[in-house]
Amino acid sequence: MESTLPISKTAGGLSLIAAPLVFAASTFFWKEGQYGVTGGTLINLSQVPWIIAFIVLFDKLKMEMPRYATVGLIIAIYGCLSGANFGFVGVYGEAFQIPHKTYLETLSHYSLSADLLLFWPGPLFPLSLLVLGIVLIRRKKVEVWLGILLCLGAIAFPLSRIPRVESIAHAVDILLAIPLVVIGYKELITPKLENFPSHSIGH
Repeated sequence: MESTLPISKTAGGLSLIAAPLVFAASTFFWKEGQYGVTGGTLINLSQVPWIIAFIVLFDKLKMEMPRYATVGLIIAIYGCLSGANFGFVGVYGEAFQIPHKTYLETLSHYSLSADLLLFWPGPLFPLSLLVLGIVLIRRKKVEVWLGILLCLGAIAFPLSRIPRVESIAHAVDILLAIPLVVIGYKELITPKLENFPSHSIGH
């Protein structure tokens, strides 16, 4: 059945490619384990294509699993909100020379807001990718190897962001980028392939 997604395949494909690549680029600008102004800006901006990428991926399941596709997308977008907010923290931290320990101690005085904006939705981002990867494999919406890489990247994601080890972060960024870039590329070429009539050899 044809998708009713109000996003073109071109926009969806480009977002699937841009989201992990812009996010990965931010890691090159970390400063002593902190996101900094440039890194924080890239993380924040990457959430726009991330949200579109999630919309495209969940749309693949909308016909067969409408409830999961709807609820899962909302949860994933909430996880992206955390990414944008952590990006802002990185920008403000460097701009106003606020040490990591200081802002954590300050946020402890506003624990509910900090939890709602940062710490509670934070794990929902990799968790959404993990569950989505599993479901996409089970429903045969992506090739198995792509789904496995997506799941592995989601599992490894917290290991790179909690301790803020750059080498691990770069490896995880690549792990996440490979399947999403491939899926995005397939989104871009699919409508083009569909425009060509099928021909038999010799006709």
